[in-house]
Amino acid sequence: MRYFITATDTDAGKTHSTCLLLEALRAMGRDAVGYKPFACGDRLDAQALQRSGGGVPEDLDIINPIALKIPASPWAAALLENRQVNVEAARLGFASLCAAHQDVLIEGAGGWEVPLWQDQTMADFAASLRIPILLVVNNRLGCLNHALLTLRNIEQRGLHCAGILLNHVADTREAASISNALVLRHFSRGVPIVAEIMHGETRLDWPQELPLD
Repeated sequence: MRYFITATDTDAGKTHSTCLLLEALRAMGRDAVGYKPFACGDRLDAQALQRSGGGVPEDLDIINPIALKIPASPWAAALLENRQVNVEAARLGFASLCAAHQDVLIEGAGGWEVPLWQDQTMADFAASLRIPILLVVNNRLGCLNHALLTLRNIEQRGLHCAGILLNHVADTREAASISNALVLRHFSRGVPIVAEIMHGETRLDWPQELPLD
């Protein structure tokens, strides 16, 4: 089983959500690993995925083959560091993990259309893999526009968004964060909210709506 995990924007909770999903798979006895092909600024997200992966831990350079030091989009960081982003190496790394493990969860960098390299965005990379998408939404005022635009783009690319993870980044609740789930269910054209992750939550059952084969 493979899923590509993206988000409406940076700091929406992709890594936390991916780690919870990995740990849910491990609790079911499945051999699951995370993959962070592109990291910018530091490798903390990749290290978190490495810790949450089951079985024999993969080397960090396998979990995260492309690490850029500057906290910016991969395209901008690579230009500033006078480097290239080897997108094909990222694809090959994914294929290698798929051959070695039962389940692979891929976490993107930034939001869905973040510039990656040359004329490619993260969405182009995800599309090339042809696997289902999971969308992490930061449940706050203003998230609906970002979420629906992302869902429409995924749909227009002919990809399948398997579900939304509504992530409560803040520990406070207000009218928007309370009503966003209702609005998304109405306007998402059938894409289910497969989980609502509350602030500080450390455990998540694998969502029943997400196929495991």
